[in-house]
Amino acid sequence: MYVTIVDFQADMDKYLAMVSQEDIFITANGKIVAQMTQPKESVVDSLRGLLKGAPSGITAKSIREERLR
Repeated sequence: MYVTIVDFQADMDKYLAMVSQEDIFITANGKIVAQMTQPKESVVDSLRGLLKGAPSGITAKSIREERLR
């Protein structure tokens, strides 16, 4: 979605809620000056809270290697 700086400032809460659904491109004078995207989280990072007792050195690569063994 494209939105002007003025509209973004007026309805910032609305656009912050929308960023989880789609990227927001903020424009000034018809040119993109900023882009808001939802942060990407790796699968390992999303599971870290569930695996509280797991070693901190676990990476996606180490999990894949273990699974392939």
